[in-house]
Amino acid sequence: MNILFVSAEVAPFAKTGGLGDVSAAIPRYLSRLGHDVRVVLPLYKRVREYAAKHNVHFTRVLDNVSVQLGQRKVVFSIVEAKLPGEGVPVSVYFVAQPSLFDRAGIYTSDADEHLRFSLLQWAALKLCQFQQFSPDIVHANDWQTALLPLMIKTAFKWDRLFANTKSVLTIHNIGHQGSFASSALPDTGLSEVSEHFHQEQLKEGRINFLLTGILYADAITTVSPTYAREITTPEHGVGLDGFLRGRGAAVMGILNGIDEDVWSPEKDKLIPQRYSADTVELKEGNKRELLRKMGLPYHPRAPVYGIVSRMAWQKGFDLCMEVLPRLLTQHDVQVVVLGSGEPKYEEFFSRMARELPHKVAFHQGFSEPLAHLIEAGSDFFLMPSRYEPCGLNQMYSLRYGTIPIVHKTGGLADTVRTVRGTRYEHGNGISFEHFDATAFKWALGYSLELWGTGDGADRARFREIQRRAMRDDWGWPRRIGDFVRAYRAVLPR
Repeated sequence: MNILFVSAEVAPFAKTGGLGDVSAAIPRYLSRLGHDVRVVLPLYKRVREYAAKHNVHFTRVLDNVSVQLGQRKVVFSIVEAKLPGEGVPVSVYFVAQPSLFDRAGIYTSDADEHLRFSLLQWAALKLCQFQQFSPDIVHANDWQTALLPLMIKTAFKWDRLFANTKSVLTIHNIGHQGSFASSALPDTGLSEVSEHFHQEQLKEGRINFLLTGILYADAITTVSPTYAREITTPEHGVGLDGFLRGRGAAVMGILNGIDEDVWSPEKDKLIPQRYSADTVELKEGNKRELLRKMGLPYHPRAPVYGIVSRMAWQKGFDLCMEVLPRLLTQHDVQVVVLGSGEPKYEEFFSRMARELPHKVAFHQGFSEPLAHLIEAGSDFFLMPSRYEPCGLNQMYSLRYGTIPIVHKTGGLADTVRTVRGTRYEHGNGISFEHFDATAFKWALGYSLELWGTGDGADRARFREIQRRAMRDDWGWPRRIGDFVRAYRAVLPR
């Protein structure tokens, strides 16, 4: 198949979270199956910085192409580079428009946010025209590209190049919808087909990019089976649940995978001690290095709990604020944290690190090497999210033998099974049912039970739980076939 894959993030060029990782992995693994995949991404300032640092060579593809978006004639260019990684080279096409994309962050709160990502979508389809690339599938991701299904059916309907093109929209997080005042409609370049936007919302003075995609995509996927069910309910649908229920079988959940070329303890170049399920005892060397790097003393019998996350309300850190202080004062445990975000959560972990300098370490910001070291060096991984469409860190943790402690929601429910049995012979982690302090306390208490004394027979039992977790298969080769089947289901026979 010919596949046009359009995303606001593609790692390692531009990434704020899981979307960047997934948008790199899916094209890479589709290409390995023989599909012609072309990826389109804005040329952000951070892409230029990454390219300069890593000697990425850009090839100029298109120069000074113009598109009329409202009252503004926007001129852009397109350059090409190859996606880093093993296997078949994947072309990434970067939309260059400095006044829109050359900013400090990927996303902004600027008044022209709708214009920035409208341009991305127009540029992606104009690239197809220039290259005479007829996509069987246009794969859109989140609100930033959710106008593509409508554009194919209306603004580009005249071009036979797209006569048989079908669209797939993946919702990575329904909480981000791209809702703007209706005065932004001309800037999308779709004023002439305004009758195709949701009319009640237009009357109310707003447009919603994600809703538009939901209405017109030929298939809608989301990043886990449980999340696909959750977003059709009022509790998790964020106002779009009725529209998703109306699409019926067109909505499906495909669990994300992990890129084991990057995330596996056998291959990881960012950790000091590589290991496997058969040599999981070598993991202890990474624990020593993690604690040294974070300025904490090494205590063999004390479990280390790791956190790598955005500091956001969604991620459940209110439970940490309520429960962790008592755990730390009553038990011989240590916590290492990497992340940034909302000030109240940053301040909480900073305060804990000041008050308990031998038990808590907090690195504000993000560091890819440190993220890998926390996964490899921790004994448990905390992920008490209020909701989690899929989550990748719990799968990274399982792959590294770092037992995840999660709230049973979305992709966390699909991947983590609570350890059970008379000899703890079943399950791969700890999952708590209700999002409240009582349930989180139980989960942390149960983790201490699994850890035991951290020595002798208890250590041997815990190692066996780690081995079982590491042998689960979360790699993309197992997942990518689901996307191929989803594509083929919407194509003409």
